[in-house]
Amino acid sequence: MKRVVLLLLVIAAAIGAGTWWFLLRPGDTPAAWQGWVEADSLFIAPETTGRLTALSVRRGDRIEEGKPLFAVDSDVADAQVSAAQAEVAQAQAQLETARAPRQRPEEIDVLIAQKKAAEAALEESRLDYERAKTLVAKGTTATSVLDQARAAFDRDTAQLEQIHHQIAVARLPARQPDLNKAEQALTQARANLEQMRLQAGKHSVLAPATGTVQEVYYRKGEVVSAGNPVVALLPPSALKIRFFVPEAVLPSLQVGDKVTLTCDGCKPTIATIDFLSEEAEYTPPVIYSLEERAKLVFRVEAVPEKPDMLRVGQPVSVVRDTRS
Repeated sequence: MKRVVLLLLVIAAAIGAGTWWFLLRPGDTPAAWQGWVEADSLFIAPETTGRLTALSVRRGDRIEEGKPLFAVDSDVADAQVSAAQAEVAQAQAQLETARAPRQRPEEIDVLIAQKKAAEAALEESRLDYERAKTLVAKGTTATSVLDQARAAFDRDTAQLEQIHHQIAVARLPARQPDLNKAEQALTQARANLEQMRLQAGKHSVLAPATGTVQEVYYRKGEVVSAGNPVVALLPPSALKIRFFVPEAVLPSLQVGDKVTLTCDGCKPTIATIDFLSEEAEYTPPVIYSLEERAKLVFRVEAVPEKPDMLRVGQPVSVVRDTRS
């Protein structure tokens, strides 16, 4: 009986030693490196704070780029747009006023009526002046009468010239500095309106890429702060493979190298290495191979050519692509 027990102990020790040597032998490259599928999801958030008024997707939905995801209330933004439109209208009116004659048409009409009266008075004084000159030349009237007629004619002439000047000034637009100021105010008001319209447009959020909705963090009616994600979107191109290789293997790998992925229930597919870590680390506990435990390894990431067949968190085996 003792011999049997002793024999079993010897066999167990031999198996253990062989296993230890197989797992920890230096410089050995495993037939396959173990890893899993990860993803860099897009976390879509509103740029303004508001109440969620529309939610167009659910978890698991596939959505095309440019389609609506959600919307927050735009009451404040709509009010800002209305106020900006009013400012534009006011600035436009002020510019039109600056470009218009300095006096109203009614006031100019009064000046025109005064001009007609002055013209009639001037014509009458001109006739009186001509008559006085004739009478003085004949000696039938005193020169003082001629002097009075000349004074009346000169007075009416000056009066008509003054009215002509008043009409010309009344028809002039505002001074150039006033025009420049009105034009600048209108330009600024239009720019502010455009900015308010852009802000209002941001209340409706569209999908930035085609992908699958991974998570929805808010429900319709809840208040969302600016910058807080409402939807997590996963484009197929965001999937990547993360696996770990021993130090001895790392020098033989380069960014751009091809590897072959295999997983349970899926066909082998090709992936391209796009990242090689420069820092060593201990094998994470989620690695699905006992052979890699307690060894220093280096993280490698690769982009699969056919990401649609993979799922986040899915374990995969990675080997060199012998065709490359």
